[in-house]
Amino acid sequence: MTIRTALVTLLAIALFAWFLSRANVSAIATEIAHAQTGLIVWSIVIAAVMPLVRAIRWRYLLDPVGPTRFVPVLKATILGFAALALLPARAGDVIRPYLVARSEQLNAASVFATVVMERALDVIAVLTLLASFVWLFGGRAILPSSLLGPLEASAALAAVAVVALMAVMWTLATHPERIARLVARTDRVLPHRMAQTLAQLARTFSEGFAVAREPRDLAIALVWSFPLWVSIALQAWLVTRAFGIVIPVAASFLIQGALIIGVAVPTPGAVGSFHEAYRIAVTAFFHAPNTAAVSAALVLHAVSFFTSLIPGVVVMAYDGMSVAGLGRLAGAARQDPLDSTARDSVSPARDNETAGSDEMPVLRPSGR
Repeated sequence: MTIRTALVTLLAIALFAWFLSRANVSAIATEIAHAQTGLIVWSIVIAAVMPLVRAIRWRYLLDPVGPTRFVPVLKATILGFAALALLPARAGDVIRPYLVARSEQLNAASVFATVVMERALDVIAVLTLLASFVWLFGGRAILPSSLLGPLEASAALAAVAVVALMAVMWTLATHPERIARLVARTDRVLPHRMAQTLAQLARTFSEGFAVAREPRDLAIALVWSFPLWVSIALQAWLVTRAFGIVIPVAASFLIQGALIIGVAVPTPGAVGSFHEAYRIAVTAFFHAPNTAAVSAALVLHAVSFFTSLIPGVVVMAYDGMSVAGLGRLAGAARQDPLDSTARDSVSPARDNETAGSDEMPVLRPSGR
């Protein structure tokens, strides 16, 4: 176990202990036993469909990078979210592009850039839904006035950050060669070979934002972001209502925003951070009883965790991959963009000779 893994595991334990510290365990068991099972089942059904929606949207972002097939993109999505549930440091976010790059013969750095673009679209969708709750669906009348100001300020700051990020991505997409030349100038202080490798990496990464030059693909991907995040919010609302916490459907957009902050903490499976973010949201904004909030947080996290984990385990079993193998895959994914760029810039012929030995047997049965 590395020091980083040990630290994030300790953080997860500490956050989860804090989350449970003010709750009565027997009361939680009673709450869960009396929850409305039908609503939880519907939440599970919605969660099970999400990988399909994510894969469809991702392919629109990948189109300018190169042609992709739906099944490999779907399997990479499933494995990536299983890795998010099992591994620390958001390993799934690097495993997904690595798998697609390998299976579809695309540049790994360019594919990784599409994941960054995907995150920007996620933030746009979540902020838009949050604004709709506050300004269109009566959120200003529901929320405590003491919390409304900070909430609006935080949302505005996040919106400015997204606009700035989109501007940067558009610049990268439209001027990849210029970006490469700028990075290449670092050879004044770095070894020439390293500077050239970094320049190649900067160029291929910039090319991953090519969808910014394709208004149709970008618009379609953005449109797909809304049913995706409305569905995720609906999962949270169904579980919340299952525990007798009465909130408007649109209020789940606010809970969703809090959960995004929670899962940003790099604990394995978002343990602790997810739970506490949900508990704070429903108790602070909607005055839910703490025991009901803790119980709903446990069930909502379980729905999210197992609907990501189980499909991933099925794909891993089909491909003959273990959890340890998934961890090694994450390590290879973090190293691959730089390695592949170095091979491209130094010796394309050598890359062709060694491609067969380098490529890992992912997204296909392992000789069974």
